[in-house]
Amino acid sequence: MIAPLLSSLKIAYIALRTNKMRAMLTMLGVIIGVAAVIATVAVGAGATRTIQAQISSLGSNLIIVIPGSLTASGIRLGSGQALTLTQGDAEAIATQCPAVARAAPVVREGEQVIAGANNWATSILGITPDYLKVRDWTVAQGAPFTSKDVDSANTVALLGRTVVTNLFPSGNPVGQTIRISNVPLTVIGVLTSKGQSPGGQDQDDVVMIPLTTAKKRVLGVSSAGADAVGAIMVQATGPAAMQSAQQQMEVLLRQRHHLQPGQDDDFTIRNLEDVFAAQESSARVMAVLLAVIASVSLIVGGIGIMNIMLVSVTERTREIGLRQAVGAFTGDILLQFLVEAVALSVVGGVAGIGVGVLTAMLISRFAHWATVVSTGSIGLAFAFSALVGVFFGYYPARKAAYLDPIEALRYE
Repeated sequence: MIAPLLSSLKIAYIALRTNKMRAMLTMLGVIIGVAAVIATVAVGAGATRTIQAQISSLGSNLIIVIPGSLTASGIRLGSGQALTLTQGDAEAIATQCPAVARAAPVVREGEQVIAGANNWATSILGITPDYLKVRDWTVAQGAPFTSKDVDSANTVALLGRTVVTNLFPSGNPVGQTIRISNVPLTVIGVLTSKGQSPGGQDQDDVVMIPLTTAKKRVLGVSSAGADAVGAIMVQATGPAAMQSAQQQMEVLLRQRHHLQPGQDDDFTIRNLEDVFAAQESSARVMAVLLAVIASVSLIVGGIGIMNIMLVSVTERTREIGLRQAVGAFTGDILLQFLVEAVALSVVGGVAGIGVGVLTAMLISRFAHWATVVSTGSIGLAFAFSALVGVFFGYYPARKAAYLDPIEALRYE
């Protein structure tokens, strides 16, 4: 079997070398098809990875509780219009819900921050130390504030990377003083970079201060009460506990807010797990769709191989008759032309892999899209190209193998 195969490879090489331009143009369809499959799969995989990175940047097992809608004098207010959540709610969630690992109350306002001659408009977050744990957020420089800072309403602050870039472009901000609403605060740490959220917001454009400092000295107490907060960030004990945590919080908050059966919740619980799962699913579906569309060009390349091989059979009809006359078997002729078709597709596939990887790199560089080229996509594209050669090359090869020797020798 090896000897006939080697002989067929040699004959295929000679035949393809004789018609170099035609062979190159035939392979072009396969090259484009393989390159398109690799590049589109890389873009789809990059989009999925970007979404996963954005999801993980928010924190693990994260659930957000925000104020819900209220009805006043027959007018239904929108979600978050009234602060119906309190620090007491956060403490109760953390201690009375078994599926909850920790809960962190948050207040948030936009303010101008001043540092020397520089100023920057950013978000001010009043938080507790648990907030950083819920968000899986660490401090790159300096140190985070502690529960003592919250209890004493100390004037300390943590800065996000974007704020540092704009307020302290040439120096270390740790130990420096910033001013918010004419209140001086000492910078004790710089947060690690989180990047964009799934909603496209810059998570690093933030200044974090103790919750009590925000209420008593910087942002002021809400009209809803000194205990009111804008949201509660909750971390479940694990991925499997997300639904249980949500249900336990709903029951607890309805009891604490004295809501009667049939009465609407005055809070909203957002389990981000379902939202993120839908986003990931959409990205995967899009990646598969792009790959399917790209594979159409590979099939078109296969049709090109079939056409050229049929032309080749016609041109070499007399040669086929001579080979049959000197004792070549049907299988020998079939193998010869099938090897030529597969050679075209395989060589085109190898070239297409190089073009596809290069295209993915150029897309990442110039379009600034995340791309991920995996060995799986390369192997799949190469295997598909080889199968295209076998599939579309079989019919011309079979046609050549079953020519009538007498008619073939008479062909001119």
